[in-house]
Amino acid sequence: MNYAKLAFTDAIKTVQEKEGSRNSYERMEQMVLPEGLSFREMSFIRERDSFYVASFGENGFPYIQHRGGPKGFLKFIDVKTLAFIDFTGNKQYITTGNIQTHEKVSLILVDYPNRARLKIYAEAEVVSLNERPDLLEKLELEDYKYKAERMFVFHIKAFDWNCPQHITPRYTIEDIAKMAKDREDYVENLEQEIKSLKERLENCGANGNNQN
Repeated sequence: MNYAKLAFTDAIKTVQEKEGSRNSYERMEQMVLPEGLSFREMSFIRERDSFYVASFGENGFPYIQHRGGPKGFLKFIDVKTLAFIDFTGNKQYITTGNIQTHEKVSLILVDYPNRARLKIYAEAEVVSLNERPDLLEKLELEDYKYKAERMFVFHIKAFDWNCPQHITPRYTIEDIAKMAKDREDYVENLEQEIKSLKERLENCGANGNNQN
């Protein structure tokens, strides 16, 4: 699962050599990495409500598509397999068609508030709903209205984390609401502490007067 070893073609290595980064990346290619996703990657994927998938078409052009849904709609089947239900959309089916002839895809998942980015190389498989009822059961979503057309399965070949440089933090309405609630709770707790301290001070003053 060495991303660098898979990503760095001869042409890329030539550019790295020219730009002076080849030595460090050559060492990266020799690293022995664990097979499959770790708890870190699985936790990260579970929290995403969207990702980008790049496929390759017969026209010679890559195609990048944004896929979205409720948080956690992209599910891990095991440490080497991801899958999700394909909802009815604009019915262009570009990604679906591309995978019929070129199964290799690339995924980008971004956590904008925390400025984190995970990239994945995978081989994609389009699965009909009636072909794998067991898989469909695992991928079904609760409390979310959708019309399923098919399933996508990604067999992971390699993954890597990108640096956070130039990722501008962006927040969803849900994120902002949670931050506002956390701030309200914090202020409420401070007010309660202040009230409690005032009561204690008043009690101390009253006790002092009684002693006199």
